[in-house]
Amino acid sequence: MASDQDLVVETVRDILGGFEPFVLTADRRWDSGLWSALASAGLTGVGLPESAGGSGGELADAVAIVRTLAAGAAAVPVAEQLLVAGPAVVAAGLPLPSVEEPLTFAVADSVSAAPAGEGSTLSGTALDVPWAGVARHAALLLPGPALALVDLSGVTAGSAYNLAGEPRGSLTLDGVPALVQPLTEGQAQELRAGFALARSVQLAAALERVLDWTVQYAGERHQFGRPLGKFQAIQMELAEMAGEVVAVTALVDAAVQALGRGSSDVVLAAAAAKVRAGAAVEVVARLAHQVHGAIGFTQEHKLHHLTRRLWSWRDEAGTELVWSRVLATGLLADGGDGLWPALTRVV
Repeated sequence: MASDQDLVVETVRDILGGFEPFVLTADRRWDSGLWSALASAGLTGVGLPESAGGSGGELADAVAIVRTLAAGAAAVPVAEQLLVAGPAVVAAGLPLPSVEEPLTFAVADSVSAAPAGEGSTLSGTALDVPWAGVARHAALLLPGPALALVDLSGVTAGSAYNLAGEPRGSLTLDGVPALVQPLTEGQAQELRAGFALARSVQLAAALERVLDWTVQYAGERHQFGRPLGKFQAIQMELAEMAGEVVAVTALVDAAVQALGRGSSDVVLAAAAAKVRAGAAVEVVARLAHQVHGAIGFTQEHKLHHLTRRLWSWRDEAGTELVWSRVLATGLLADGGDGLWPALTRVV
């Protein structure tokens, strides 16, 4: 018997079937039709409590939706809404905007609020905001630290994009009203880790799909009278890709479970997941294009939709260097004698 999560995934796949991936441009920055279909099905509020205006469900359900959409190269801000901004707004006790409208998240180190509370206004520039110009509201992590919820309907977004063409523009906030809730340093670090974990979930799903496509292509494409997959060199490359994907999936799943049970090690688990996922991108993307040959680089082929996202997501929400430092500091917090227990506890 299919579980509720299986049914959710099947629903997302059915909806995705009607919306093929496309090359994002300045004129077509996101898939508004796909978003509308997902929202109509109640999928843009999964994992968020019904009492706050969400659709209910568990964290695992939201993760499953994000994974499915990432594997399908869906150009919608669901990862930001379900795994980062939505939960952050609810946890801070701020009113959750309508889940039918896109909500994004960004770390805004150059934005300040004065004064704190309901009458706050924001000043400064938020850089590299996911889906800037598309999202209707944004949850911004401010210095202090604090979480600000701002309506973006009157805010002009800069026209910057990542390698995949996803909007990553800046928001210039000059006395823009916002709701602001102070956070502890621990809460702010967990929020940053949640953002990194959201990208790790997307990376894991895309890596798995790229591996599947490459294995399929190696079995179908013939060279010198036999499938590419019969050549030992290709088999070794596929095995290396598979090893990378398995390692990433294991660490991402462990981090999701840590988040779900409220573990105190969630920051370190998310750090490990982001570091490992980022490192796998170089290997998997390179070998996938090597096996596919020149066809994988063409606009007409599906592979680039995911490999360009892999290269983009790898550098977002903190690079491997950033999270490696967090991970090393946390693992060594109890000194050399505590290193092994910390390693086994986190990963």
